[in-house]
Amino acid sequence: MEQMNRMCDAMYCRFLDVREEAGKFDVLHGHDWHPINVLCRIKAQFGLPFVLTFHSTEWGRNGNLHGDWWEAKEIAHREWLGGYEASDVITTSTVLREEIKHIYNIPDYKLWEIPNGINVGKIKRELDPGAIKRNYGIHPCLPVVLFTGRMSYQKGPDLLVEAAAKVLKKRDAQFVLIGEGDMRVQCENQAQRLGIGDSCNFLGYAPDNTVIDWFNACDLVCVPSRNEPFGIVVLEAWDAKKPVVASDAVALVENFRTGIIAHKEPSSIAWGLNYVLEGLGRNRMGEKGYELLKQKYNWKTIAEKTLEVYEKVIEKA
Repeated sequence: MEQMNRMCDAMYCRFLDVREEAGKFDVLHGHDWHPINVLCRIKAQFGLPFVLTFHSTEWGRNGNLHGDWWEAKEIAHREWLGGYEASDVITTSTVLREEIKHIYNIPDYKLWEIPNGINVGKIKRELDPGAIKRNYGIHPCLPVVLFTGRMSYQKGPDLLVEAAAKVLKKRDAQFVLIGEGDMRVQCENQAQRLGIGDSCNFLGYAPDNTVIDWFNACDLVCVPSRNEPFGIVVLEAWDAKKPVVASDAVALVENFRTGIIAHKEPSSIAWGLNYVLEGLGRNRMGEKGYELLKQKYNWKTIAEKTLEVYEKVIEKA
């Protein structure tokens, strides 16, 4: 928390320098709770309006729970303050929009929904999936389910491990889990306890090239989150033309069109994984996801919508 306070002080000093060099600003734009203090300070001193983008909430990051320790309470307070003081608020998904409305009572007239995006073509590569699998001791013909993200309660890796045990009762498959976090050891122990340790590959932190290799080598991507404000991993999967099995916390997936939506519990996730692994529309879902990515989640469209927010805020200032 102290680090963020010092960051806000440094940003304030830099704001004054740039204002002196380049002239007055029309609007400020901050992201999440980290710059709230400096945004409110500048608004109070100079009357400058600001836009705030929420990428998540403290409640969501804690796995849909309100933290009772002081840091969680302070972060939640800053999120509320930012939503209150901001002229307009951007959320990255419908799910997150409803979440901050419910938690922080932000009125509809302030709210915009503008998704995140990626550079289309960043993930897709021409490679031999079998060669990637062999490098990790996986038979080239075995289907692979990929999880990539923080190994945290919010992201639900434990739900995937339990779902994997159910899938493996029906078919042979391998599960590759990339990421670090406080649940990694727990999930590794869980896999051993369930007798599926040989089918679960916990890679820990991996460099971008390794992650991209697995996006292209896997057969599907699973996003079993308990809370997911957006889900950039879904866009990355679609960029590789892979289908997605996601929990109903993920708002991006169109059920049976660009992937499968499951409930946030292992049996439902296992059903979705089996559906895709059986080859039912797997390639079609990946292709549809790629088309949606190009249409809706490109930076040009996102930039135009963000500029519209700025223009509205300046007009009513």
